Amino acid sequence: MALLTTPFDRESTTDDVLKGVSLAGKRAVVTGATSGLGTETARALASAGAEVVLAARRPEAAGETAAEITRTTGNPMVSARALDLADLRSVRAFTDAWTGPLHMLVNNAAIMALPEPDRTPEGRELQFGTNYLGHFALTLGLHPALAAAGGARIVSVSSSGHLMSPVIFDDLDYRFRPYDPWSAYGQSKTADILLAVEADRRWSGEGIRANALNPGAIATNLQRHTGGLRTPDHLRKTVPQGAATTVLLAASPLLEGIGGRYFEDCAQSPVLLERPQALGVSGVAPYALDLKNAARLWRTGEELIGV
Repeated sequence: MALLTTPFDRESTTDDVLKGVSLAGKRAVVTGATSGLGTETARALASAGAEVVLAARRPEAAGETAAEITRTTGNPMVSARALDLADLRSVRAFTDAWTGPLHMLVNNAAIMALPEPDRTPEGRELQFGTNYLGHFALTLGLHPALAAAGGARIVSVSSSGHLMSPVIFDDLDYRFRPYDPWSAYGQSKTADILLAVEADRRWSGEGIRANALNPGAIATNLQRHTGGLRTPDHLRKTVPQGAATTVLLAASPLLEGIGGRYFEDCAQSPVLLERPQALGVSGVAPYALDLKNAARLWRTGEELIGV
């Protein structure tokens, strides 16, 4: 099967991708929308007319961001709601309170390379618990709203970091193997891709399509534990360039009916046979698209959140 391409590339911005697209009457949730890629994704969707909910751990900061997006776009339908992905009680409160259809769910929030091991209130390794399990519970809880939309999209923001580790099912929480910040991050980002793969397989018949992506190297708050972005300048993107692939998957007519895939630079990525040794090589690990892995992780996720 040929890889899907679009007229856009790594230089394209969110405004390029949404030029001429109207999202009037559509509703979106963007997690982690108080800074960086999340804020730009929310701004871009709002600028095209969508009703956008900024779901964030700090609702006060999210409220300020929502007000600024309304000021710059003229769209009054931008709001903030509390959501702590590391706490399943918070996730349940968010999904229980949701009413009406949902057309776009952008699972964007993440933490990266925590120097010391930490755990969620439920005892999960914090990067896995936040980046994957919280988003899994959110996606599952919002399934009725997505199905009611009559055509919805789920977007999982992953990373080239997924190449650092598959999901280690026998020790998800580093209770036996020594904790490593980067393999823990890699595992969680692989899990984010598998979430999209299995959601698309299960729900495409209901009009729900899901894809995952690598936004590229962008200087944001995500690097707070790593001393800042260290990628060479020529491989970096601006925030509007980094969020372009997210917005493409969430809202572009070019992705109508497309699901279960992984994208970079506004195009579908090739499957790699081994981890690249050079920076800037695009591609996805086969274990991140494996249907058996995806189904197993979904069942594991259900067990961990008590479904």
